Amino acid sequence: MVDVLVTNGPWLIAIAAAFGFLMAWGIGANDVANAMGTSVGSNAITIKQAIIIAMIFEFAGAYLAGGEVTSTIRKGIIDSAYFVDSPELLVYGMIAALLAAGIWLVVASALGWPVSTTHSIVGAIVGFASVGVGADSVAWGKVFGIVGSWVVTPAISGFIAFMIFQSVQKLIFNTENPLENAKRYVPFYMGLAGFVMSLVTIKKGLKHVGLHFTDLESYVLAIGIAILVGLGGMVAIKRLKMSDKADRQTQFGNVEKVFAILMVVTACCMAFAHGSNDVANAIGPLAAVVSVVNSGGEISSKAPLVWWILPLGAVGIVMGLAIFGKRVMQTIGKNITHLTPSRGFAAELAAASTVVIASGTGLPISTTQTLVGAVLGVGMARGIAAINIGVVRNIVVSWVVTLPAGAGLSIIFFFTIKGIFN
Repeated sequence: MVDVLVTNGPWLIAIAAAFGFLMAWGIGANDVANAMGTSVGSNAITIKQAIIIAMIFEFAGAYLAGGEVTSTIRKGIIDSAYFVDSPELLVYGMIAALLAAGIWLVVASALGWPVSTTHSIVGAIVGFASVGVGADSVAWGKVFGIVGSWVVTPAISGFIAFMIFQSVQKLIFNTENPLENAKRYVPFYMGLAGFVMSLVTIKKGLKHVGLHFTDLESYVLAIGIAILVGLGGMVAIKRLKMSDKADRQTQFGNVEKVFAILMVVTACCMAFAHGSNDVANAIGPLAAVVSVVNSGGEISSKAPLVWWILPLGAVGIVMGLAIFGKRVMQTIGKNITHLTPSRGFAAELAAASTVVIASGTGLPISTTQTLVGAVLGVGMARGIAAINIGVVRNIVVSWVVTLPAGAGLSIIFFFTIKGIFN
């Protein structure tokens, strides 16, 4: 059956590329909108600015740091040994998975549901493998690990966000002179954001450009960058025209202005971390198809990325956000709980930290769930009444539906594609 791959190779790659682009488009519309939602919802930046920031940093993250997670998604969840005699099934399956996950993401984005792109593609891959090839071909242990991360991820990021927000309240808002304390402490928060961000960049991003650092060098570099960011923050805050003599309410407004500057930094960070983590969902299956077809049916556990794959994913992500990202931004930024720049900052820094922890361990976590968890953590810090329970319920339902939806669609497309090419 390898003849199928030889005769239809270019067609299969072209179809996979088109569906990979659709999937990347869905990721942009859904997940990137999540990453930017807190910044837009807290009015730190406008939607137009969010799209420009995302374009630059998502693209940079995907292009510079997007290779790391690609292999975990692809080789961890299904056992390639089951496809050695019939590699064309893997190719059909990956194409079906991309189409299924892409369609589900576009539907969810239209409804304004922040679902997980990671789980859409995992569900789709599990669907075609278990029905089309055999339930044994799925590494169920890995799948349950991902299911476990649904609870663990929002819990970790919610906890970190809760702690960051509480510290902001204690050190700044609940003091006699909020503005003075903001000037004092915000540079430290900026430094922390710089540290988390530069660490993910150094550890994940620079490998692909051929720069390798030891752990010690990475941490020293990240600390250096954090200090520079903190000092830059001090300068920026000093330049803000604000009077310490104002009443508390005005001071709070001024403090939020300081955090708005910070939100722009974390928005850039979040976009970069997201680009590096989630572009794999679109390009992993595509890389698998290209590698199997080009090698004439040989399945290797690590596929070298062909030069055009990463840019394709990166462009798809940016276009999806620009054209379709508004609705999900609305859900995350405005509908769950009322966000101000200081709350949005706590949520975003917590989410970015969780993404860093997870990508370090190679766990395919969901940025969406990280961020929703973080926004909930900030809401909880103000009491349960601050949270819109109805919106949260819809979000959780959409998460649960995502796996079966991806799986069901992918099974249908798998048999359709198999019928067309055989």
